[in-house]
Amino acid sequence: MGKQKKEQQQAELLSTLDDFTSKENWDKFFSIRGTNDTFEWYAEWPQLRDLLLTQISSPPEIDGQTSAQSEVQILVPGCGNSRLSEQLYDAGFRCITNIDFSKVVIGDMLKRNVRSRPCMRWRVMDMTSMQFADKSFDIVLDKGGLDALMEPELGPTLGTQYVSEVKRVLKEGGKFICLTLGESHVLGMFFPKFRYGWNINIHILPQKPSKSSKSSLRTFLVVAEKVSPTTLQAISTSFHHDTLGSGDQACGIIEALDTENKIRTNWSNGNDILYSLEDLKIGVKGDISELRPGLRVELTLGGPGQSRFCYKTVLLDAQQNSDEFLYHCGVFLVPKTRAHEWLFSSEEGQWMIVESSNSARLIMVFLDASHTGTSSEDIQKDLSPLVKQLAPSKIEDAAQIPFMAASDGIKERKVVHQVTSALTGQIIVDDVVYEKVDGQLAQLSITNDLVFRRLTFERSEGLIQSEGILTSEGSQKKAAENGNKKSNSSTKSKKKESQKRTDSQLSVVDASNDLSVDHGYLASSYHSGIISGFMLISSYLERMASSGRIVRAVVIGLGAGLLPMFLHRSIPFLQIEAAELDPVVVDIARDYFGFKEDERLKVHVTDGIKFVGDISTKSHVANGSCKVLKTEGECIDRVDILIVDVDSPDSSSGMTCPAADFVEESFLKTVKNSLSEEGLFVINLVSRSPAIKEMVISRMKGVFSKLFSLQLEEDVNEVIFALNSEGHTSPESYNQLQKLLNVKHPEMNTSIIDSAKKIKSIDG
Repeated sequence: MGKQKKEQQQAELLSTLDDFTSKENWDKFFSIRGTNDTFEWYAEWPQLRDLLLTQISSPPEIDGQTSAQSEVQILVPGCGNSRLSEQLYDAGFRCITNIDFSKVVIGDMLKRNVRSRPCMRWRVMDMTSMQFADKSFDIVLDKGGLDALMEPELGPTLGTQYVSEVKRVLKEGGKFICLTLGESHVLGMFFPKFRYGWNINIHILPQKPSKSSKSSLRTFLVVAEKVSPTTLQAISTSFHHDTLGSGDQACGIIEALDTENKIRTNWSNGNDILYSLEDLKIGVKGDISELRPGLRVELTLGGPGQSRFCYKTVLLDAQQNSDEFLYHCGVFLVPKTRAHEWLFSSEEGQWMIVESSNSARLIMVFLDASHTGTSSEDIQKDLSPLVKQLAPSKIEDAAQIPFMAASDGIKERKVVHQVTSALTGQIIVDDVVYEKVDGQLAQLSITNDLVFRRLTFERSEGLIQSEGILTSEGSQKKAAENGNKKSNSSTKSKKKESQKRTDSQLSVVDASNDLSVDHGYLASSYHSGIISGFMLISSYLERMASSGRIVRAVVIGLGAGLLPMFLHRSIPFLQIEAAELDPVVVDIARDYFGFKEDERLKVHVTDGIKFVGDISTKSHVANGSCKVLKTEGECIDRVDILIVDVDSPDSSSGMTCPAADFVEESFLKTVKNSLSEEGLFVINLVSRSPAIKEMVISRMKGVFSKLFSLQLEEDVNEVIFALNSEGHTSPESYNQLQKLLNVKHPEMNTSIIDSAKKIKSIDG
């Protein structure tokens, strides 16, 4: 019976260890085990004594004086029935407070020590929510408690809450002494929490003498000492990494140390610093409760134990007097699809947002994939208690902090097609209805919502590559009368901050299966702008058309094929070639946007720069005319119109369109050599950086005889026109262009001519 009872007791004991965070389990564990059967995590006193006493026996300095050993205030969270506190007490440390959330073990330990160690204190308390005042202890001594809270299946929430409490209750100069196995998920949470204002030293405990030849897991003693808030030092170790061996535990801790110390080195050099809310609250960047004009700080806001989500955030204090602003503090949400735009990702762009927000302090919050599907109300609810801690002292209520957001203003949306290309990445075709529109199309007499089909590259974070209007198949006129309004806005530029977006699939977009792209409309103002520049060579185009000659046009970047299709339909004397690098994009243009080739419209699956380069290398002068060799003994005209309409895969560079290679001097010279004498080069430039625009224009001035510009989208989208010869704008050139265009819809003709009248010469 005795053996069976013992086996049953062991089985019950093991069952209590399924969840280290369960108070009921620990109550049961200690009830079964009994008062005198102590349970020691990781190490016993002989292995721990010398190193531990060395750390504790150096009491912190307070106002230049050290406290006596017996006066050192020590807290032991999750004490259990370990004898460690008793052994420290017997070593001369009298001010020891032990806490555990198991009332069973606290009762047992109090009984065991009440007479022999009367100064020792025992309290039932949750270590993740301690009931102590700030800065109450010199030492917090953890023996496996953090590891227990950081079980992988539990996540980091409890461990994070516990560490925050430890930091709160420690005095200046105090130490958090943590015995741990040093697993990567534990150190991955621990190290970032003890960056600014802490010195970390790691020691390794001697192993217990064992008859087994197999090596066991090593126990580490991590000491985090609370120092000046601005201090950021590399983590030091008292052992050489080679002594750890090559097992999983050794590799894990070495990798964690190397990774963290690289971050600390970079930050010490001022590179890529990302603060935490706790860092700012302790004064790493000074007193954030007061406005400091020109202050800009990048930080991580929230996370496990603090909020539902973690947020990448930038805090900016306006550069001018705060009295000029409507709000003391505001929050601006940037959706994932727009986070990489220059306006939001660059410092220059962010200061523009501060100015337009009317806030003395703006907290820009960048949403990511983890926030997908969460309502704006839930995001605001999660953020409110966090941003209040970043608000100036004048803000007493979080309700005084307005929330603003950037959005693309979509009312309805349906994803039509998704595919992943090896060259472009994820590509999305969707049908949308916009909430509000302006411009030429808004002037139409329309009664129903108009549906737009869009092509988007996920790599470009929300950049709309192409956009066309869907109408009833074979009945564009009826569609023009019954569709809804859409702004003649540039889809290659980013959408303005506007109304809230939803992904609802409502009746209007559901009906889009019965519609097709209308190639008689240009939904994008930059497309109309490109064509308006033909006015600069309208006399040449008129001569070519009158003589029955073909004008050769090349478009680099097919996208959905909407611009080539409109040109093909509206200017019958054009011979159009498009160069597109990605065959998947070509298939999408054909299958979803109605792109079709014929004898006047061809697409080449090739690199655009190489395509233009091949034209240039074949160029020669024959009988005073510029020609391009087609085959031996046969010539065709050089390119008369060359359009670059490609996006940049790296919009964080400050240039959303085109890719940087297309504005290199070498390519511009290649373009010049490829153009006919009266040819026109058109490039769609999307950037909010004046410096980048100036750089591009400067390079183009060095190559071409004359430059013109058409500004679109409130200084974001600019179409640059370059000529090999002198061009001009005049009423006659407007009339010539209007006669050359065979545009079915009068409002499109009006839009193009109106854009042409806005083209201005760029002085050399």
